[in-house]
Order: sequence, then structure tokens, then C-alpha cells
Amino acid sequence: MDSFPLIAALAFVTFGAVIAFALRSKAKTEDRLDDPTVSKSSLAKDSADT
Repeated sequence: MDSFPLIAALAFVTFGAVIAFALRSKAKTEDRLDDPTVSKSSLAKDSADT
């Protein structure tokens, strides 16, 4: 039995999952940046205001 179709399908599913996760994370980050009520991270609080 040829295992190429199985490996190709797993690769495409994995690639799709990574792309979906990246797009979701990007959208959440952009929403958080646009929200003025969100507090800054602890690292941002340590830096000097510029």
C-alpha cells in the first residue's frame, strides 16, 4: 500500500491548522491593540514612556 496519500493529507491538514491558528492569533492581537481599555503588559510598564 502506498502511504503517500496519507502523508500528503496529514501535511495539508497540519498546514491548514497552522494557518488557521496564525490568522486567529493575528486577529486577536489586532483587536487587543485597538482596544483602549486594555492595560499594558508588565514589560511595557517597565519601559520609559516615549
